[in-house]
Amino acid sequence: MTVSELPLDRLSIHQATLMQCDFRESIECFARHGVHQTAIWRDKLEQIGLDEAVQVLQGNDMKVNALCPGGLVTAVDDKSFNAALDMNRRWIDQSAALGADSLVIITGGLPDGETNLTVAHDRALEGLSRLIDPARAAGIRLALEPLHPMVCGGRSVISTVADALDMLDDLGADDVFGLAIDSYAVWWDLTLPYQLARAGSRLLHFHTSDWLRDTKDVRFDRGMPGDGVTDNRQIRGWMEQAGFAGPVEIEIFSERDWWQRPPDEVVETILERREAWL
Repeated sequence: MTVSELPLDRLSIHQATLMQCDFRESIECFARHGVHQTAIWRDKLEQIGLDEAVQVLQGNDMKVNALCPGGLVTAVDDKSFNAALDMNRRWIDQSAALGADSLVIITGGLPDGETNLTVAHDRALEGLSRLIDPARAAGIRLALEPLHPMVCGGRSVISTVADALDMLDDLGADDVFGLAIDSYAVWWDLTLPYQLARAGSRLLHFHTSDWLRDTKDVRFDRGMPGDGVTDNRQIRGWMEQAGFAGPVEIEIFSERDWWQRPPDEVVETILERREAWL
């Protein structure tokens, strides 16, 4: 399979890749290097406020692919569950105000004291079903993201693309829901090309980084594409064969390495790696 070089106008860099920066600094850094797509992270948005964030984005000609993350709707007690739904309705409204295409959804993991994965899964399904109407009314897609099995306990009750597709089938609202594929979370799945073909038009986002062979932290030791064992370009090819034509979104959580470097160096490295690894 031959995959063409990724053009610059299909490159997006998540704010989380520059966690060493505040909201404005990250956006200005991207724009300085000719990158005009990003995904907004809620913690950075909260630091600056919605109105000022919109001004910064517009002033730097920045397209917003998504707000991250939403979801986290596996609470068993009704008070916490309803509070999570209220927060998601707020995040949907924020996504619309930012001009985002989607709110990226992670289900949430097992609540404290809970050991029944099926109960948590069913609670997530119930919660997500209650977000269909507000998302539809706001014109915001909800992009469900399966996470690596090692974070199932605290972050997500689905770990494979097949699991996510089954959940989307149960939700029955493809005009609202789709998938966010994170190569870091699913690269290991030997059925991945078949599941991506099954997903087809439900593929909304492609997040990329690299799984380091000797990773020190499953969440916060991601590599730059080309430094590990993930073939991001091959995965992009599978997605494009399934009909995906959206941006490639760089999302690197790296406490020990890339978050410690000057932000311009991080973006320059991404641009250099684009030719061979994205």
